[in-house]
Amino acid sequence: MELAAIYLPKELVEGAKRKGLDLETELLDYLAARLELDPSRRAEFYLALAERLLEEGARLVDADPVRASEKLYKAAEECVKALAELLEFKDILEQVRGRGRWTVTDLERAVARASDLLSQDLAPSWDAANYLHVWGFHEAKLDASAIRRRKSCWRRPGGPSELRTPPASPAPPRLGPSGPPRTPWAGP
Repeated sequence: MELAAIYLPKELVEGAKRKGLDLETELLDYLAARLELDPSRRAEFYLALAERLLEEGARLVDADPVRASEKLYKAAEECVKALAELLEFKDILEQVRGRGRWTVTDLERAVARASDLLSQDLAPSWDAANYLHVWGFHEAKLDASAIRRRKSCWRRPGGPSELRTPPASPAPPRLGPSGPPRTPWAGP
């Protein structure tokens, strides 16, 4: 998917950063809702953002582990949002839209429900992403080797860091002609 840049006054961007807002996610959520996009299209946009964040995070591991941790966590977060859209978790999505933002509770509920529905435990990878978020980004306590040790929870589809997912005992349910959604973030 081709991406485009949007230019905003620097004061707005800096103000958003001070408040801990992620402008890309905020704009994506806002525009997807305003344009009344169908769930599969929303998921495509979340996954495109996740891909970009994943690539940026992987590139930053050695140079800036704090920013790498943030980007890798955000990639996982966008994948969870994509799953919630694709699997049509209407109750979670309605709460998010009513509140105007995702909470950790919403993301946790989406991970648990997706794990059950897909018969694949996504919690270990989600936990690893959260670990990067808290200890790598907020606390700035992780170095590059600690981030790389958690590499099993992130990958670039088709690239050298492809996630190695062990075969699941039961096959996941088919969700339409192409089967379960493929995300750049997935459980072990």
